[in-house]
Amino acid sequence: MKKVMLVFGTRPEAIKMAPLVKEFQKHPGLFNTIVCVTGQHREMLDQVLHIFDIRPDYDLDIMKQGQDLYDITARVLVGMRMVLNESQPDLVLVHGDTTTSMAAALAAFYQQIAVGHVEAGLRTYDIYSPWPEEMNRQLTSRIASYNFAPTCLSQQNLLNEGVGEDRIIITGNTVIDALYWVINKIKESPDLNQKLAGVLTKAGYDVNRLEAGKKLVLITGHRRENFGDGFIHMCTAIRDLTLKYPDVDFVYPMHLNPNVRTPIREIFGEDRSSQHNIFFIEPVEYLCFVYLMEKSTIVLTDSGGIQEEAPSLGKPVLVMRDTTERPEALSAGTVKLVGTDYDKIMAEVSSLLDDKAMYARMSKAVNPYGDGLACSRIVNKLKSMYGIG
Repeated sequence: MKKVMLVFGTRPEAIKMAPLVKEFQKHPGLFNTIVCVTGQHREMLDQVLHIFDIRPDYDLDIMKQGQDLYDITARVLVGMRMVLNESQPDLVLVHGDTTTSMAAALAAFYQQIAVGHVEAGLRTYDIYSPWPEEMNRQLTSRIASYNFAPTCLSQQNLLNEGVGEDRIIITGNTVIDALYWVINKIKESPDLNQKLAGVLTKAGYDVNRLEAGKKLVLITGHRRENFGDGFIHMCTAIRDLTLKYPDVDFVYPMHLNPNVRTPIREIFGEDRSSQHNIFFIEPVEYLCFVYLMEKSTIVLTDSGGIQEEAPSLGKPVLVMRDTTERPEALSAGTVKLVGTDYDKIMAEVSSLLDDKAMYARMSKAVNPYGDGLACSRIVNKLKSMYGIG
């Protein structure tokens, strides 16, 4: 039996690693599955653990008020020393591009424990965009013994960097596995549908507003590189879109970070009672967010994972970033980059709301990120590699 430790700390990582945890747990005779969370996100991470019924074996609980990248890196690195000494895994799996992933991979390297990198090979080749994610994933790739690449392009990026072909496995993206798991759970339960509608109403948005065919623009924004002027431009464009399209609802689940909430208050004011079609709601758990995304018309975001998820639901995605490490989505036509440019945001959202042909092209484009079987491919590869099962 092989000990496999999965380490993650943020909500996006948890969403993408949760179906992989569940897949390993299907093989208790072959793998001792160990889950370590860092708590880089706390409340939002715990929500995902609850949805997928995952109980961590270790919790570093590093979240502190006002923490910065130095704090996160140091706490994860030192915390992982004890965890690795005690558990002695054969393999540590990390995901993507977070500071948790980079620091956990480094901690495993310091003990000469093999590292597997899930969602490996994404690149912008600009170390400051997205920041710090681009450097995090490049460093993690240098440490990793096994790279689970979501697409052929991700594989090619790694090959171009000198990673051996035998160390790269194309799997698709585990986020599609998670998405399908959640969608099936929602579809199979009318009671759950009703419960999620109630949760959203309590959070600040009544989905019954959509019954007569009303359109919904779903917004998320939280990236560090957009803090400051970028967020001001984004919020100004969103405000003016709500005025231009009074019959369209705009829903923005606000990240807890004050760097996100402060510009919203500056642009929209404290009293928003007269603004009838913009809804700033509290962050919702993943299950509820997928439910809301499925009901949306357009997604306006600076998130990475949503660029992969929303197209599987037929939703066009406008990305409020200047670069993306997911160029496959650009090529496929499922996403467009608008940056934090006021004019671009206004123009592209308007086009998708007004131009049926353009909307159809984006909504019907084929998602390049997989078929929901990425996790089984990863587990099967490790079974083959270890000669078990």
